[in-house]
Amino acid sequence: MPILTRRNLLKGSAAAAASFSVGAGFAARAQITADDLPLLKAHFTDVRIAADGITPKVMSYTAGETAATGMPPVLRMTKGKPFATRLMNALEEPTTVHWHGLRIPNAMDGVPEITQPYVYPGDGFDYVFTPPDAGTFWYHPHCNTLTQMGHGLTGVIVVENPEDPVFDAEIVLNLRDWRLGAGGAFITPFKPRDAARGGTYGTVRTANWQQEPRYDAPTGGLVRIRIAATDVTRIYTLALEGAAARIIALDASPVATPHPLDLLDLGPGQRVDVVLRMPDNEGETVTLSNVRGNNPWTIATFRATGASLKRDLRDVSALPANPVAEADLSTAERIPLDFTATAEHAPSPSLCGTLGYTFWAINKVPWPGDTPDPISPLAELKLGKSYVLQVANRTPHAHPIHLHGMSFRILSSNKRAILPPPTDTILLLPDEQAELGLVADNLGDWMLHCHIIEHQKTGMTGYFRVA
Repeated sequence: MPILTRRNLLKGSAAAAASFSVGAGFAARAQITADDLPLLKAHFTDVRIAADGITPKVMSYTAGETAATGMPPVLRMTKGKPFATRLMNALEEPTTVHWHGLRIPNAMDGVPEITQPYVYPGDGFDYVFTPPDAGTFWYHPHCNTLTQMGHGLTGVIVVENPEDPVFDAEIVLNLRDWRLGAGGAFITPFKPRDAARGGTYGTVRTANWQQEPRYDAPTGGLVRIRIAATDVTRIYTLALEGAAARIIALDASPVATPHPLDLLDLGPGQRVDVVLRMPDNEGETVTLSNVRGNNPWTIATFRATGASLKRDLRDVSALPANPVAEADLSTAERIPLDFTATAEHAPSPSLCGTLGYTFWAINKVPWPGDTPDPISPLAELKLGKSYVLQVANRTPHAHPIHLHGMSFRILSSNKRAILPPPTDTILLLPDEQAELGLVADNLGDWMLHCHIIEHQKTGMTGYFRVA
């Protein structure tokens, strides 16, 4: 593919500018002024994560003026209502915020050199948008991602829908690993031989920055558990023991009919909402585990407390659907996308960091790095037109492929019998071939990449231009 010059990139980014004006309009309608914007501060903190010591210079976010300690807060928004925050960068390197899964204006998407400038240390950036969908999402930087995300910058977003049913309790779980050595110190974030395979795993596994945390929940109650896999590498296979539960949403999209949670694969970037029916006897526990691999382990436990509410899991009904457009397959243009290994070039130096290797590619073209002159788009899409992405994983490793700014529906697959609701991330299995239907309904340049960050940063990245 030809290389774009910075002038051509800016010329082609008029759509992104239009998106920014839409975001500004949201602020005007909500009467949000610069002085009113709540802060979201990216900063350093020291936290005990491992048992044998405090980890220094963990990266986290703090909302508002609260003390800069602990994991990033759960950010709560409301479907259809404007949200605004000012990112303040108290780190020692540039950063941004990407609002993973939210279909928002392109200028708010948080990708340096594509949608916004770097936010340098001591500087800020105002994010203003209105979430069109309800559900569980998450936020993270899109700059030097392996280090910044690996050192803590991953937080969960809950977009409320006033029409959702009210459950007896809600628990939010942020699942992630840490690469820590003796005394809790950070160790090298990746190994090249692992980056060229399935990715480099962490040494300490946590939920909400704790190892095997326990949560109290109402005895006999219905508990909504929102789970986000924010790890840079790990794919989970979730299982529950001790009680029954039903899945009500996948990647923020409500399922048409809630169904039992048996075993569920969840890749980096993906989310699931389940309703857990707690046991009827106070003190009984329910265990959420990762059973992927040869050594299953406990993620978290839930303990029944109080007198039984005697709720019935059969009362759980489908959540209201999000307004995701359905592709018109009779007119849809088909776009082939092959995800492959490669060794074609060395990545370019970048303020957002490079791993120094190229192992992966999309359509045989590896991403050259987050540079001012990126490669041309994977395809140029027309606003409002339907498309079918014909994706094929030509590798022996799974790849959670994430699309920014738009949602798609898995239309068919040679590897799965049950097809999920609309999503922004598909866990593309080894040798899987699938068709993804979407409507190009959001102007701008939108990234498509593997959310195993080592794969993203070593070539498995591209973008679509919607104009």
